[in-house]
Amino acid sequence: MDTKVLSSNEIQELLIEIKIEEYPLYIDLFLNDPRKVIQKKGRSLESQYKKYIQEKRRIEKMKEFENRLYLSGCTIIAGVDEVGRGPLAGPVVAAAVILPMDLNILEIDDSKKMTEKKREELMYYIERDARAIGIGIVDQVTIDEINILNATKLAMKKAVKALEFTPEHVLVDAITIDNLEINQTGIIKGDQKCLSIAAASIVAKVTRDRMMIEQHALYPQYDFINNKGYGTPKHYEGINKHGLCPLHRKSFLKDYI
Repeated sequence: MDTKVLSSNEIQELLIEIKIEEYPLYIDLFLNDPRKVIQKKGRSLESQYKKYIQEKRRIEKMKEFENRLYLSGCTIIAGVDEVGRGPLAGPVVAAAVILPMDLNILEIDDSKKMTEKKREELMYYIERDARAIGIGIVDQVTIDEINILNATKLAMKKAVKALEFTPEHVLVDAITIDNLEINQTGIIKGDQKCLSIAAASIVAKVTRDRMMIEQHALYPQYDFINNKGYGTPKHYEGINKHGLCPLHRKSFLKDYI
């Protein structure tokens, strides 16, 4: 292709059509074009492609735990993570996610590192491409009864049990799930190191956030739509003015009882 015969508008239309995997076919053409505006587009393509390759390498590194298990003969591997250990109100929510071996969704990472918009975007792709997703929820009453650590483990166990089929191995963020009866590996900072755990962290976070946004309609005085139950100044202001609501964890708020 000779880009020199194309107008700037035609090149712009071309850029809309080509996929990032095809950028190397065009980078040198654009860089060697005599027009500075087209050379600039070439540099932009080059920069975007380098970031794309770096991201692909990061994702491949995050597959290392799963790949070791695949080599050992495991074919059904679930990543498990939870969200909601720290809030003053609402449930703890866990997710278990079984990903296909050849998953190619980029940007999956620890859910805490990304914006709400990015989590929602990735949630769509995870739900579309995952082999199975299980959700486990333990409410605030049970948290008060058995403590947050035990409630977290229970939510994780529920998430695994909710999967459409039983995994051969479970990769868990940081802790061990009691009485699971499935081989499992706890990985410290697993949501940053392991792809299926990171995917589970996104599913758990989006699921819980949606729940707390729904609860905001019932209890707007606590600003759940923004804090999702965490102890922000506005949340404490609501507690000081209105007391506790049924969503609050009394074991976290003993000074207010």
